[in-house]
Parts: sequence; structure tokens; C-alpha cells
Amino acid sequence: MLKQPPARMSRLVVRPVFTPQPMPAQDPFLFAVYHKDSYPPGDANMQAPRHGNGADFNPSAPYRMYHGDRIPGFPQHPHRGFETITCSVEGIIDHTDSLGCAGRYGNGDVQWMTAGKGIVHGEMFPLINSDKPNNGRLFQLWINLPKKSKMVEPNQLMHWAENVPHYHSPDGKVHATLWAGSLYGVQALPGTKDSYARDPESDVNIYHILMEPSSTFILPKTALGSNRSIYLVEGSRLVVNNTKIESSSVVEVEEAWQADVTLENAGTENIELLVLQGRPINEPVVQHGPFVMNTREEIMQAFSDYRRTQFGGWPWPQDAMVFPREKGRFLKVAGKDEEYPPTK
Repeated sequence: MLKQPPARMSRLVVRPVFTPQPMPAQDPFLFAVYHKDSYPPGDANMQAPRHGNGADFNPSAPYRMYHGDRIPGFPQHPHRGFETITCSVEGIIDHTDSLGCAGRYGNGDVQWMTAGKGIVHGEMFPLINSDKPNNGRLFQLWINLPKKSKMVEPNQLMHWAENVPHYHSPDGKVHATLWAGSLYGVQALPGTKDSYARDPESDVNIYHILMEPSSTFILPKTALGSNRSIYLVEGSRLVVNNTKIESSSVVEVEEAWQADVTLENAGTENIELLVLQGRPINEPVVQHGPFVMNTREEIMQAFSDYRRTQFGGWPWPQDAMVFPREKGRFLKVAGKDEEYPPTK
């Protein structure tokens, strides 16, 4: 009897990553950042005890103010030509934008926002706990839009943590949160109506995976032509297809459609992974700051349009808008009633 040839293993490219710096991302993703901050208790105005310097990204500090002053976060700033996904793990985020939309979310909630032809928004991290630390953990992801969708009307949606699907391995040692795509029969919630992830051919999958010690997990192969990146963001001693990954890294799986990927936690503590996967858009990418288009001329037009229209203007009294401490999680889309998380 003829023996079957051994299954082909995909080649791995391993690169170090450093929180909170942007991590390398593959088409259709543009940008991936893991924010992890240990904020102290907030004062009466939900502020930190120190001022930010306007661009506080110090990786050695216990927490960062980012572009905020006394409240950390990202005051109003514009976007055009792509979409953002803010995947919260711990902590609270206050959102406001030029469409008059607003929200407070966190602790597992996920916000999708298609910037399309242009939007201005702010994301602030109010320190709502006055008697205990305000730990914050989130992933900020940017996904490109194809040329046909870059100038769609901006729109957004919220997936409350209570509704976000999860996969648990049969042995109970691997737990995956699905922010996009599917995994072993579990289907993630859809993105915004114009999201590239809504295209059934996009193969966009986004997972946050927790692996307990001495656990093994098989990541199914991708669709033909898709890119896949595996980020080790917490813990150490990850083994990917027999390759040891000892510290925070991104593992790019070449020809990920050829074979499954075997993941192993060879350590004594939990590890956490972010998996980004999708078919590349394969169009020219020209980026300048918050604008991502296909040509330099389109970038210049984006700056011109922003100077002229401010993408609708800023309807809020503060650039770094936050809501009262007692305000719970909510989403307010202009012209609609406030939306709240499901009650138990």
C-alpha cells in the first residue's frame, strides 16, 4: 500500500511586537494595536493624577495618557477610507463623533465603525472607578476598504459583550472570542453594512484566544489566498507548528490555506492570542495619518475636504468628550433611541 505524503506545513515568519506600538499587519488589515494600561483610581472628574504630554505612548510606564490631558484617550480626530474595530477586553471607552453619535462601552463590547467618505470621532478612557484601579485592555484594528467602498456613507454598530459568540474546546482548555468570521461551527456577528468583512469572499476572521497551560489547539486552514497573522500578546512559551515563540510576537503564516496550524501552550500560565485573517484586497494603499486611499491625489483631496467641511463638524462641547460617571453602557445613533446592552 502506498503511503500518503506528509501534510505540508506552512512556513512561519516571526517578528517581535512591543505594546503599545502598532503591530505588523497583513492585507486587508492596516493596523493592529494592543492597548494595556493599569490606570489608578480616578478623581471626582474621572481624571488621572498626572497630565499627558499630547503623545504619551511610553511603553515602560504602567499606563499611558495617549493624546489625552487628564483623561487618557484620543480626542476628536478624522478618518477616511477604511474601517475601525475596537475590541474591548477590560475597561470603559466613551465614543463621540461628527454624526452626533455617542456611546459608552467596554468589558467585552465591540464597536465597528466604517469611516467611508469621512468621519471625526473621539475615544476617551474615563477612570470611572474612584475606589479601585481602572485596568484597560483593548485591541484597535483597522481594516482597509476596497476602492468601490472608500467613499460610502460612514456608519457604525455595537456588539454588546453579552451577544458576542465564543468557542470552547471539548477539553475546556481553549476559549476563543469571535469578533469576525467563524470557527468550528460558531459564527461571529456581522460587521457594518459596508464592511469588507461582510463580503462572503473576504474570509475575514478575527479571534481572541485564551489557552490554558498544557493545551493544544488546531487552527483550521484559511480559504485559498488568505493572509493569517497570529499575535502572542499575553504569556510566553507558545509553540506554533513546532516553532517556539517565547515572548510577544506576531507569527505570519505563509500559504495558510495549505494546512491547519497547531498551537500549543507549553508553559505553566495562560497565554492570549489575537488571530487576524482575510483575503487581501490587493489594491494600492496610500496612507497619510488618518486617511487611507488608493492614490496620493485622493489623499490630498481628503485633506482638502476635511479642511473645507470638517466631515460634518464637531457637535460636542469638548474635544475630549466623556459622559457622567453614573452613565451606564449605551449607544446613541443620531435619529434613533438610545440602545442598551441586553438585560439578564
